[in-house]
Formats: sequence, C-alpha cells, structure tokens
Amino acid sequence: MDTIPALLRAAAERYGDRPAYVAGDRTLTYAELLEAVRDLARRYVGHGLAAGERVVVWGPNSIEWVVAALATTYAGGVLVPANSRYTGHEVADLVDRTAATTVLVADGFLGRSQLAELRAASELSSTRVLGSLADLSLDHRGEERQVREASSEEVESRADAVAPDDVADILFTSGTTGRPKGAMSAHRQSIGVARAWAELGGVTADDRYLVINPFFHSFGYKIGILVGLLTGATLYPVATFDLDETMRIIETERITLLPGAPTIYQSLLSAPGREDRDLSSLRLAVTGAAVVPVVLIERMRAEAPEGLGIDHVVTAFGMTEAVVVTMCREDDSAETVATTNGRAIPGMETRIAANGELLVRGDYVMLGYLDDPAATAEAIDADGWLHTGDVGEMDELGNLRITDRLKDMYISGGFNVYPAEVEQTLLRLDGVQDVAVVGVPDERMGEVGKAFVVGTAARDEVIAFAKERLANFKVPRYVETVDVLPRNLSGKVLKQALRGSQARTSGTEEKN
Repeated sequence: MDTIPALLRAAAERYGDRPAYVAGDRTLTYAELLEAVRDLARRYVGHGLAAGERVVVWGPNSIEWVVAALATTYAGGVLVPANSRYTGHEVADLVDRTAATTVLVADGFLGRSQLAELRAASELSSTRVLGSLADLSLDHRGEERQVREASSEEVESRADAVAPDDVADILFTSGTTGRPKGAMSAHRQSIGVARAWAELGGVTADDRYLVINPFFHSFGYKIGILVGLLTGATLYPVATFDLDETMRIIETERITLLPGAPTIYQSLLSAPGREDRDLSSLRLAVTGAAVVPVVLIERMRAEAPEGLGIDHVVTAFGMTEAVVVTMCREDDSAETVATTNGRAIPGMETRIAANGELLVRGDYVMLGYLDDPAATAEAIDADGWLHTGDVGEMDELGNLRITDRLKDMYISGGFNVYPAEVEQTLLRLDGVQDVAVVGVPDERMGEVGKAFVVGTAARDEVIAFAKERLANFKVPRYVETVDVLPRNLSGKVLKQALRGSQARTSGTEEKN
C-alpha cells in the first residue's frame, strides 16, 4: 500500500461499512468513499486529464475536498492544494506555475466569488476544466478535446499504473525571497509519514478525529485524510473554526483526536460555557507551530473544570518540505512537551549544524521544489540534509528545541507568514517607497504582522491593498509610518531593531 489509490482500495476492503467521514447529517462510509472517488476519477479522465497532469483544489475542509483530492491521484494526476483564504491572484499563480489542467473551486466560501476572482486574475491558459467543489461538477472550457465517457476499466488501469515513486502532491510554501515554491512528495513519502504519525499516536478505527487543520495544509491532508485511510478512523472535517460548534461536536460525537495549533486549545480553555460541556472523550492532542506555554500543556491534561482532561498531549515539529520531523511521545513530561518538539520520528534524522541551524534527513524529505533545481540544491545539500532555516538545539535524549529563525518567517494562528512575500506585495502600492514586515506578539494569534512603511500611503490604503491581494492571515495587523528603515552596510533591513525599538518613527502606529 505505497500508493494512495492502493491505500484507498485497501481501506474500503478492510473498513467497508465503517464511517469514513461525517459532516453535519451526512455520513460517508469507506466503501462509499471509494465509489465516489472512482466516479469523479472517471469524469476527470473523460474530460481529458492525463496521467501526471496537475489538479488544483481550492476550498475549505469538506467531504467533497477529500473526494476531489483522492480522485486526482486515483486518475494518475498530481494534487495541488490551494489555501482556502487565498485571493484569486495567489491561486492564479499556483495554476500558472503548475500548468494545472483542472481546477476545482469552492465558489462562494466566506461570501466571496472565488471563480470571478480567479478569472479576473489569470487567463488560465493551461486549464481545460473548471469545476465546482460543492457538487463535484466539471465544466470543460475548450473545444480541442471532446468530453467522453471513460470506462471503469480505464480508470482502474490508471490507478494500477501509479507507482510509489510518482509525485503525489505539490504543496506550496514561501521562501525568504517571498516567491512560493512547490514542494513535491512521492506517494510512498506522503503515506509513510502518515503511517509513522498514526503509529506514534496509537490511532485506530475506534478513533473519531475532528479535523480543524485545513486539508490544503500538509497536516490536514497527510496527517488527516491519509491517516484516516491507514487506520479506519472516522474524520469530522471542519470548514471554519467556531468555538461553540467545536465543543458541541466533541461532546455529541465523542471526539477522541483533536490535533491543532495552540490557539485552538487556548480558545477552548477560555470558552464561555465550557464547564457545561462534556469533553472527556478527548484522548490525544497534538500541537505545535508556535511556542507552547508549559501551563497550557498542564491545563490541557488537567481534569475538568480546570482543564480539558486530554489523556495524551504531545508536540511535534514539521514543515511542508518534510511534513513531520519530530514528535513527543505519550509518556513525556508536560515540560518536555511544552518546551521541545520531541524526538525524530522513525525514518527521519536530525542534527544541529555548526551555525545552529536544524538539518533534517530521511524518508519524508521532499523530492525537491517544482521546476526550481537551484532552490532545491540550496535547500538539500549533497549529503541529503534539508536545511530548515530554523535555529535549534537538542538535549541528551534527542529532543529538539527551536530557539530562533534564520529566516524572517513568523507564525500567525498556526499559519506560516513570510514577510518578504507581504513586502513585495505592498511595494506595488503607490505611496509606499520602502517597507519591512515583522511578526510581533499577539495574545490570541501568537504573532501578527506589523508593517513599517516609508512613504505617503495611509494606513487604511495599506490594509485595503493587502486584503485585496493576500490571504487574511498575511495582512499586517499594525501599520507604522517611519522616516527610514534601519539597514546594515550591505543594505539588509535590521528587522531585530524594528522588533525591539520604536525609535526613528514618525506618524502613528495603528492597529487593523
């Protein structure tokens, strides 16, 4: 079972009538999931999807997202997830970069018209099919290929032909240059890392898994969807996080697994009416993506009403290029869980370079960046070590502690934000002569962006311009006008000076 189509077939055979997904009043069994995937894969092929072609899926967590993604690989295609909060400009870039021939869109999500945004932002020259994610309908755009009825035998042959080393997915991340890079993973890698995580977490078919982590992220997709196929657990996809609804689902559905960013648990602990909810079914929480206070881990483990009463709380470290690298074990102390990211998972190695940078090597390090051999060579050295850009240290047991960042990336609400991308966007605004963006502490989100702007652009203009072109979590929360940005002799902005000092400012600092 080293390909996703084979894994799906095995799950349907083994778990059959067990529920695979529950969303509202709808339940889809593993057998029904396979049939839905086969049906859409057949229509993909009928609309001209060839083996190896890319399919962009743009939308929030839903059963339809799962079917669209699995049908892509079943038909021999390559999945390209797009952040559900992205603007049309950002998704158009993914489509153009991957030459995607099929795009499925959850039009109308959060009151927006994603299809209109996408069409306005790109000519979609490579795209033959635009689909509606809500009902999994496909709309052929061109006349060069006629839509035909593909046979079930043809689709099964496609699935049989998928090999473990074939590229299964391309997940985009941003680098220090601000230009998104597509990290490519093989089928065996995506499945292998999901299997390692599931075994460390002791996930079984009896687990009920509330998936708040977005499917477009490696954690929601590989440590969500693929973990479900491996274990037979029942997944409950959440499109948008609502505190009351989350507590209701945990209580009524007796949820056992709740991975998520620290902000999820902080919100639950401070939620009005939590003492009236029975959340005792929770047995495993896996968190990370930000510094985790020791007291948070202690409260997550503490019995109600003081805490959430979760039996096992662990932290982990991962990145798009390697998904999961380290993970705590269930018997680790609260301090170990809160102050470290655990030890390397089976199949992975970690070490600290002379400059303090964390290096990672192993089975689940990406194949490379899409169409970017130079960036791949810069990220992965000749000995196979992935240079993470994070500064860390390890204790005598091998537990990893991230202490700093070589890059300027910060984490807002569990999402990575790369300032260079935000800066490049803002520099296109008239009235912005120079700009630097840094992450500043925020009680709820962990960190939020602050833009230091040189020029005449007003705060409202900066915010509005960013909102039109960037996902909301990338939009700076604060804007401050300054006379000049502090730079070193080589011209690099001294961002540490911006974080630690409010000198050399003029005008006012305003919050978005």
